[in-house]
Amino acid sequence: MGMSCVPPPDVTRLLRAWQTGDDGAFDRLVPLVYGELRQLAHARMRRESLGHTLQTTALVHEAYLRLAEARTVAWKDRKHFFALCARTMRRILVDGARTR
Repeated sequence: MGMSCVPPPDVTRLLRAWQTGDDGAFDRLVPLVYGELRQLAHARMRRESLGHTLQTTALVHEAYLRLAEARTVAWKDRKHFFALCARTMRRILVDGARTR
């Protein structure tokens, strides 16, 4: 069995439900993708300098907060969601580097 126990259509369905006004859909989505988001954040963090203060979990949570405000995104599918998550995490790390 792969890393995800949830078939891609479930994630896509929740993304679209959230986009159309179902506030609970995003809350139901997060537990389904949290493990993959942590793996994504961990991979991003490995590329950062050793003196970086942000933890993997904090990066996931910051990305979550930013994405929670992204209701206007026209979600295509699971792949689109994770691509946007990766981009959001990268922006968080770049913003942090700029402030240091």
